[in-house]
Formats: sequence, C-alpha cells, structure tokens
Amino acid sequence: MGMLGNLRKTTRSHILTYAIVVVAYVVLQCLVSTHSISYFLGGLLVPVCVYVCLSISLNLVVGVSGELSLGHAGFMSVGAFSGLAASICLRGVVGPDPLRLAIAIVVAGVMAAIAGIVIGLPVMRLRGDYLAIVTLAFGEIIKNLLNNLYLGVDANGLHFSMESSRALGLQRGIVIIDGPQGASGVDKLSTLLAGFLLILFTLTVVLNLVNSRTGRAIMAVRDNRIAAESVGINVTKYRLIAFVVSATLAGMAGALYAMNYSTVVPKKFDFNTSILILVFVVLGGIGNIRGGIVSAALLTLLPEMLRSIGDYYMLIYAVVLIVVMIATNNARVRSAFDALRDRLRRRPGDGPTLSAGAANGGGTHEQ
Repeated sequence: MGMLGNLRKTTRSHILTYAIVVVAYVVLQCLVSTHSISYFLGGLLVPVCVYVCLSISLNLVVGVSGELSLGHAGFMSVGAFSGLAASICLRGVVGPDPLRLAIAIVVAGVMAAIAGIVIGLPVMRLRGDYLAIVTLAFGEIIKNLLNNLYLGVDANGLHFSMESSRALGLQRGIVIIDGPQGASGVDKLSTLLAGFLLILFTLTVVLNLVNSRTGRAIMAVRDNRIAAESVGINVTKYRLIAFVVSATLAGMAGALYAMNYSTVVPKKFDFNTSILILVFVVLGGIGNIRGGIVSAALLTLLPEMLRSIGDYYMLIYAVVLIVVMIATNNARVRSAFDALRDRLRRRPGDGPTLSAGAANGGGTHEQ
C-alpha cells in the first residue's frame, strides 16, 4: 500500500485499470471451468472482449483526440474479413491454432491501418459533423464493397472478383468470401484467453500513447487547435496518428470477432454497430477508458440477461440507457459520487479534508 501511495496518480490509475481486467478474467475463467454460467452467457465472453477493445480504441478518437467518428464498424469489418482470409490461407501451413490466430490478428491490424491511412489522409482536415459524415460514409462504402466481393484460394493462390464466385475460376479451391453471404466454414479459433490478451494489448497501446509526447500533442490539438498550431504542432499529423492507431486496434478486434463464429456476413458491420460502439464510449464517459470497459461489458451482457422476460427486454434495455445517461449528466449525482469516492480513498485516521474557505480561516469542514 505504501509503494502504491508513492506512485503518481496516473500510474495508480493505470494499475487499477489493469487490475480490474485481470481480476475479471480470473473470475470468468473460474466460472467457465466450473460450468457456473449458462451456455448462452459463455458464448458472449469473446464478444465482450471484442467490444471492450472497440470501446477503448474509439475512445482514442472521441475522447483523447476530441473528434466524432461513425465508421468504426468499417475498420472492424476490414480486420474481420482480412483476418479470416489470412487464417484460411494458413490452414495446413501453420499448425498451432493460437499461432494462426495471432498471425491473422496481426494481418487484420495491418489492413485496417492501411484503410485508416487511406481514409484519414484526405479527411483529417475536417472536424466535427463533417468528419462524422465522412466516416459514416466510409463505413457504408466498406460494407457495400464487401457485399460485392468474392475471394477464393486454390493451389494457384488468391483469386479476386467483383462479379460472382464462378468468376473466380477456382481449381478445387475454397471460396473465402462469397459476396453478401459473407464467409462460411470459418475455423473458430477465438478464445477467452485471446480476448483477454487483446484487451491488455489495446490498453497498453492506448495508455502509453496518451501519456507519451505524441499523446500530449494530440490532447493539445483537442483542447485548443489554434494554440497548438502556434507552437508548431502539426495538427493533421497528430490527428491522423490517433485515427490510424484507433483503426488498427478496431481491425484486430474485428479479426477476433470473426473467428468466434462459423459464419460472418458484411451486414453485421453496419451503421448500427458503429453507433453501438459509440454508445459504449459515451455511457462510460468520453475519455474515461475504465468507464468504457465497464459499459461495453455490461451493455453486451445486459440484453442476454434480460432475454428471459420476453419481448420487453429491449424496452428495459433502452430505459436503462436513458436513466444512466440522465444520472451521469446530473451535477448532484456526480457530486454525490465524488464525495463517496473521496470517503473511500481517505485512509483510516486521516482528519476531515478542509474546504477552501476553512483553509483560509473561515468556513466549515468539507463533508
């Protein structure tokens, strides 16, 4: 406890974030090994990890960079289909499934990064609503391209077409992506351990970036663009860095998501998915990485937990969202939570904290 007290506040906060993730993984692993959770909830564990990674990565753009992106599902889809294509191509070449999954996730991240650079270079001079509209259009373009994409592999290598699977001209090969029908026969390589490791990797990348010189420059651009330009900060460059890193992490999460199911279709990665990820970020607190983790996990599990009540579960789900948003944006509720947090942090034996007025000789003790 004494060692933690000597650490900086930021370092203590990061340690607490990592500790929450590790404890959650240990608890879930114990529940799975003892068969203490239902089959349906067990099937949601990998998607929970995926959405946590997506929430953390989008927070880098929305919270740290201060921009509104509505195309996160587009980067997720790029990673999903490129990752499963790499996984199928490596079938029989790379033996251990964890190694094949790791390679597929890396390939997915690279392809999503390329997509992030392609879309980011021309639009990073835009801000606010304009950037949101462009990223929204990008997500829809990617979805429609995937709906018309046919990809196969045989002894001669990869075959690509925008017409039909017959146009691929495969010789005893495998159709990887079959247009709007997506990919089927996918090897289910994703595991809870892989999801946990990807969350740790995503956290490490984002937290180290935020607390680096680059991260401070990104936040300076967010807080005051004119002042940042006046001291020589390249605004477009640092906004692009945040955007591309976020896209890369989203693509890696997409690969993990795709290889958790035997069939993946492009329509899954539509506008609604981007909005869902944005809800995770907003509900957890814009710029609050830990809050985004909690909200992503709870909102992913909540619909399944409420499904037993029948047709009203989506109504209750919506009411919960509204109540939480109203409560978290109420000044009295926030002050009550702050007071409770201060009491929990206060060590036994410490005297009451003096308010500013009391410190100056008049006033009362802070409650």
